[in-house]
Amino acid sequence: MTTDNQNTAPVEDENSIIAERRAKLAAIRQKGVAFPNDFRPQQKAADLQAQYGDMGREELEALAVQVSIAGRMMLKREAGKKAAFATLQDASGQKADGRIQLYVTSDKTGEAEMEAFRHYDLGDILGIEGTLFKTKTDELTVKVTTLRLLTKSLRPLPDKFHGLSNQEMKYRQRYVDLIMSEETRRTFKARTAAMSSIRRFMSEHGFMEVETPMLHTIPGGAAAKPFITHHNALDMEMFLRIAPELYLKRLVVGGFERVFEVNRNFRNEGVSPRHNPEFTMMEFYAAYVDYRWLMDFTEAVIRQAAIDAHGTACLTYQGRELDLGKPFHRMTIVEAINKFAPHYSSEQLQDAAFLRSELKKFGVSPLANAGLGALQLALFEETAEAQLWEPTYIVDYPVEVSPLARASDTIPGITERFELFITGREIANGFSELNDAEDQAARFQAQVAAKDAGDEEAMYFDADYIRALEYGLPPTGGCGIGIDRLMMLITDSPNIRDVILFPHLRRED
Repeated sequence: MTTDNQNTAPVEDENSIIAERRAKLAAIRQKGVAFPNDFRPQQKAADLQAQYGDMGREELEALAVQVSIAGRMMLKREAGKKAAFATLQDASGQKADGRIQLYVTSDKTGEAEMEAFRHYDLGDILGIEGTLFKTKTDELTVKVTTLRLLTKSLRPLPDKFHGLSNQEMKYRQRYVDLIMSEETRRTFKARTAAMSSIRRFMSEHGFMEVETPMLHTIPGGAAAKPFITHHNALDMEMFLRIAPELYLKRLVVGGFERVFEVNRNFRNEGVSPRHNPEFTMMEFYAAYVDYRWLMDFTEAVIRQAAIDAHGTACLTYQGRELDLGKPFHRMTIVEAINKFAPHYSSEQLQDAAFLRSELKKFGVSPLANAGLGALQLALFEETAEAQLWEPTYIVDYPVEVSPLARASDTIPGITERFELFITGREIANGFSELNDAEDQAARFQAQVAAKDAGDEEAMYFDADYIRALEYGLPPTGGCGIGIDRLMMLITDSPNIRDVILFPHLRRED
């Protein structure tokens, strides 16, 4: 009978394999401690590979390097009655050097330990002590002297050549995906490196990291539909955070002139390759700067994160080159339409009735009170947005769709706002902040009217935020960077769920 210890696919169904492994665990329990916690590994496989992998056999043998490592057994093959080879995998390394070969023999471990090892399964977690040597094929190997079973794996691993082939299963059982896929491990190690880079960059530029509430009594800081919950003790409706913006700007009012937060946001909207109901953003606010400074700074943050996580600002995304090292482009909404949809005339782009009829061809039905700027933005989203492959700032957003942004001093109806697009998707949104309390109150009132007219994403009136502005918010700029979408670019991932460890999925049947 073929067993799951071998390098071929198991012929038993999973339930029988689990039953067999549970029987093995029961036998281990009878002999003593089944899950010991007194083994302390001293080395990692990647470090051993780096230090000794290129060393000659004789030189290595002369050193008699003693090692103590732990990890999951991923491969196993018999080499006669009294010897076997195995592969141990630990958390080290970006590539295959997170693994090291084991050579187990009865003359080194003893007959009893060798016999026990024959019954160990792929996926078991082992503690190993031994001496390094090189095989005839020059593979760095541990000649095992002490072998301990630390954790018994009760479920069989997927076929080693294919891993988890079902994409939804990879998301649902991320723990198995991480065991089997070096690519997945690299993705999330790169994400961690990028996040460390961002935090370091912000700190080096005088920003203080803060935490603000996730439960809000009034959802604000973005145009989005919130998740609604209920606080039992206070008997009140509450909302999961859609953005931390209004709280962060309260802190600037309080005198913290540069703040940032790596925040989890929740929006009760659709799921797509670029949308997840729970997602990560980094928002930052700086006093005495404007949106032009923000664009330069945001560009620098993103470029450094790519370099620190990927090794270079020159990326390849889905087969196309993407250079984050070059200066990012800048254009207005109308300029972008003219570039990517040049068949529209200047007169047509200034004709609200024409824009409404044109948007209907795309299946878009603007609100009845949508002004010219909002209609132009809607046409941009349908004709130009997806074609913005190179990093591009779109600027000069209309006031009516930018309720928190400072109005331009020179162009009526326009705000000092930008959105950053890369590979056809929004990556960041920022603006010079509106710090006029009376203007902000009027903007909130307009949002309330829009909500009453049927706009589910319109903002609420936040009286406390108005009160904070009345104490005085210095001239300020603020920006939010979509971390998950940025990580898609850095790791060449086509789906946002590829860069979220545990993405939202339907309930398992």
